[in-house]
Amino acid sequence: MATFLNTLSLDEFVRDVEALADRERDPHRIAASVRAWLPRLLANPDFLAPAYREASPDHYRSHLVAVAPSQRFSVVSLVWLPGQMTPIHDHICWCVVGVLEGVEREERFGLRMDDAQSHWLLPEGEEMVTPGHTCALVPPDENIHRVRNAGESRAISIHVYGADIARYGSSINQCFDELPIRAGDLSGAPVAWRRMKD
Repeated sequence: MATFLNTLSLDEFVRDVEALADRERDPHRIAASVRAWLPRLLANPDFLAPAYREASPDHYRSHLVAVAPSQRFSVVSLVWLPGQMTPIHDHICWCVVGVLEGVEREERFGLRMDDAQSHWLLPEGEEMVTPGHTCALVPPDENIHRVRNAGESRAISIHVYGADIARYGSSINQCFDELPIRAGDLSGAPVAWRRMKD
């Protein structure tokens, strides 16, 4: 017997996350709940207006879709053409991502440092993400990553950030592209990286 997902409109999704943010402060619990609800929004692809599906020929494109009335979270669409990717980066806040269209590849990294204060990135896994799939990032855990369009057509993902992205202009806290990537180099120590924006 087929199971049908009850869909949510964008307004309903924002309302439900706003109610959650009113009663919950733990970012891990918020992200887990948002991750459970996001597939219901993704199951209703018409929620995303054509203006928020537009790509750029030069780089992935970000569209601010909604900011909560409380300004405690934002909904953003990221639109990618084949091969486009983010820098390696971390985030200013918790984030839940779901793919609406296409295929994305996410690579996660750990930050390491040796006694001489040299830093590098250690690959910690990757995942191919397809429509309906969701993941969560809660700083500082699982927070440094890079995402790219891994398919042959446009990809669109929906990102729910625990901040007012209109205020900050971006969810990116810091980019790490200048650091070397050393697969398998477990020397040094993990760095619990976190620098919040005000």
